[in-house]
Amino acid sequence: MVEIKTDTALEAMREAGRVVAHALAAARAAAAVGVRLRELDEASRTVLSEAGASSPFLGYQPSFAPVPFPAVLCVSVNDAVSHGIPGDYRLRDGDLVSVDCGAELDGWTGDAAISFIVGTPRPADLELIAATQQALDAGIAAATVGHRIGDISHAISTVARKAACGMPSDFGGHGIGRQMHEDPHVPNHGRPGRGFPLRHGLALAIEPMLMAGGHNDYLTDPDGWTLRTIDGSQAAHFEHTIAITESGPRILTLP
Repeated sequence: MVEIKTDTALEAMREAGRVVAHALAAARAAAAVGVRLRELDEASRTVLSEAGASSPFLGYQPSFAPVPFPAVLCVSVNDAVSHGIPGDYRLRDGDLVSVDCGAELDGWTGDAAISFIVGTPRPADLELIAATQQALDAGIAAATVGHRIGDISHAISTVARKAACGMPSDFGGHGIGRQMHEDPHVPNHGRPGRGFPLRHGLALAIEPMLMAGGHNDYLTDPDGWTLRTIDGSQAAHFEHTIAITESGPRILTLP
């Protein structure tokens, strides 16, 4: 069932989203050559704790996962598309890092992701990051009252196709609010004018994941969580929690 949020609920989600933004900023600030991925997770845990927020990621176990997720961040490096578990890997010069974070505060949830380069960037990686950010921006721009979920999906996929990138075929965005994952599903592939109608008060997490090799298929690591490109090509991931409002889309996961 799709829950339409009140304006008061959206304000509460905005506060949760602000915590997410700060946690992502802390992870990015901690990222440097030689730093272990678990240190990024520790930096974000501190932000959540100081804000009085909890993590919807920590202990989360959807049907596809063999074990509960053990961290507050998903940290995916280079050919890892999403759901990477932050462990003892030390960041190297030129690594492309995608960080996904959620926060629950006063019963409401926010979810967002960013991608960036550690150290010296490769031009192709910068182009991939720019295309993924553009796909997110296009999806958000299409999230207006009177449109449908398919309009968001189509906007995202149009950017991905133009960049000759693939996207994981069965992963995408989602409704969000009292829980991290709510109805409706927000595919990254779709046709305009189709799907659930966008109304004032609908809250969505929009999250394109682009794979430079152009394939939509992916592999899953033995950990049961980490998704990887099938050809070893680079991947990037951006996400914002937004609200559909009569005055246009409102991003809830900004600082």
